[in-house]
Amino acid sequence: MKKRIKLQDDPYLSPYLGEIKKRKEKTESTEQRLTEGKLILEDFASAHEYYGLHFKNNKWIFREWAPNATKIYLIGDFTDWECREKYRLKRLNEKGDWELIMEEEAIKEYQLFKLKMFWNGGEGDRIPAYARRVVQDDKTKIFSAQVWTSKYQWENETYNVNFPFRKIYEAHVGMSSEEEKIASYDEFRKNILPRIVDAGYNTIQLMGIQEHPYYGSFGYHVSNYYAPSSKFGTPRELKHLIDEAHGKGISVIMDLVHSHSVKNVVEGLSKFDGTDYQYFHEGGKGEHMAWDSRLFDYGKVEVLHFLLSNCRYWIDEFKIDGFRFDGITSMLYKHHGVGYTFTSYDDYFNEYVDTDAYTYLALANKVIHKVKPSAITIAEDISGMPGLAYNYDEGGCGFDCRQAMGVTDYWFKMLKDMRDEDWNMEALWHELTNKRAEEKTISYVECHDQALVGGKTLIFELADKEMYTSMHKADHNLIIDRAIALHKMARLATFASADGGYLNFMGNEFGHPEWVDFPREGNNWSYFYSRRQWSLRDNDELKYHDLAEFDKDMMHLNERAWKDSYPELLFLHNDDKIVGFRRNSYVFLFNFHPVNSVEDYSIPVPLAGKYQLILDSDHSKYSGFERIEPRQNYFTFQDKQNKARNLINVYLPCRTALVIEYID
Repeated sequence: MKKRIKLQDDPYLSPYLGEIKKRKEKTESTEQRLTEGKLILEDFASAHEYYGLHFKNNKWIFREWAPNATKIYLIGDFTDWECREKYRLKRLNEKGDWELIMEEEAIKEYQLFKLKMFWNGGEGDRIPAYARRVVQDDKTKIFSAQVWTSKYQWENETYNVNFPFRKIYEAHVGMSSEEEKIASYDEFRKNILPRIVDAGYNTIQLMGIQEHPYYGSFGYHVSNYYAPSSKFGTPRELKHLIDEAHGKGISVIMDLVHSHSVKNVVEGLSKFDGTDYQYFHEGGKGEHMAWDSRLFDYGKVEVLHFLLSNCRYWIDEFKIDGFRFDGITSMLYKHHGVGYTFTSYDDYFNEYVDTDAYTYLALANKVIHKVKPSAITIAEDISGMPGLAYNYDEGGCGFDCRQAMGVTDYWFKMLKDMRDEDWNMEALWHELTNKRAEEKTISYVECHDQALVGGKTLIFELADKEMYTSMHKADHNLIIDRAIALHKMARLATFASADGGYLNFMGNEFGHPEWVDFPREGNNWSYFYSRRQWSLRDNDELKYHDLAEFDKDMMHLNERAWKDSYPELLFLHNDDKIVGFRRNSYVFLFNFHPVNSVEDYSIPVPLAGKYQLILDSDHSKYSGFERIEPRQNYFTFQDKQNKARNLINVYLPCRTALVIEYID
């Protein structure tokens, strides 16, 4: 077992300990600046309770921060969308806070509203920054805020579960139906949640939950940070989905997009009060040219107030169990990681690092874990910056896990660039376990990124056009045989060697065909590729069904095997393409050779006694060739050359993976 070390004990980091200390000091001084020593940080992160629309003491109270505004009116269907003095906001202070207090009858539930903002030299309609419900008119396509104060009665309000190992099902509500449409929260709750439970996952990672004007952005061009996307239904329906997931023992985390913001002016925050620089950097510094979006100014108190409160809001209001912070490489570096190759530790500690952004992320982690100690935070970082998923008090950024993005890259590199007989087991083992000992990671073969147009899923990379003609169980096709075998082996190897958790994108567990392409002008606004074909998984005459069954049985392996353990290599033979390793009582064996099976092959095991086969990727129920007797036992014997070493003899067919468990 690999021992977890302190960040300061890494000899490669010793030249940078001074910079690590400076980052921690900057975070502490920023926290002091935000709280002024009068509050605790998590209480500071409550802007959503002050700004926006609230009904208290039989009156409506609306507040907004807009320092450059000269006049602001609340307009809506209750004013015929005209400015009326009764609905004019009053400026409260030099900071730029505005307020309007109204009688109960002034507005009603479900009515639509916006702000009419005036500034020197201009005016414009704006959706309030803290709007909790934003809807789009079906005919005009115009977005407006909606009055929404509906309460939800939680059945599982105090759900707090810490899993020893996260089995994450990455899902998009809108594309979860087999029908060519945008699916709803309710449909996901009724139809997909039971599938996830049955499949053995314990965590759902929801994509695209924050409101975004363009459906095709996959939810990554956010406009309204406090509003759950109305494309999928109401806030109440999202709460019902989360509540029911909790009732089934499933945690729900969400993609949190604080790395950038949509450029839309009317729908989003861009030029909200008429300036470029209210929430974002001014000029070119405030624009992400590759993403066509705006970049937050993380050094600004009000921006930190907005974003930190947004973290707390989703926990407070929707009982969210954690966040995957999207695109933080773009945040951490002034060059945003675009076209930059990270080859040295110097790349993590130089003038290109945005210490304001790093400080924000550290504070966000602190807020989240104070508000909900059981919450999990995941950093999506392609740069490999050390310390992101390390203890905040000892110099880290405070994330619980980081995504092991190198694993998926290596699987696809092998498939694209190497013949099967040239696969290097030492290199594969290195990639599967190349993780900083002090930081936990989430591993995956593929997430949603590989499924997008322009890329290929693993099964599509393996099978290509043969998927369309040869996935029936009665069909025999060598290309499909290879695809099926390697699809299972790659998943099991990644799952078994994972540290903090394992992630799978919705449908990929059964080898969902083709790619993901949201409706857009270029495809005549078609939903054909923006859906999940569950009927393929459910048809037991198809090999898709068998891939799903393998994934299900893999997910149902006892997750205690991953608790407080690290993959320990037992055996590796590069010519034979065989790798064996253990996790607690489990031994995982892989023969990646395309044609050579081995008989009476001796593998060292940690404990003397009896082992039993509990999972065989070659079983017929997984569309394998069933070359191994199910549930067979293996008995250890002493190595003649080293009597302290225990061995078992196994028959290991080509392109097959086995899981055997120590019994006694």
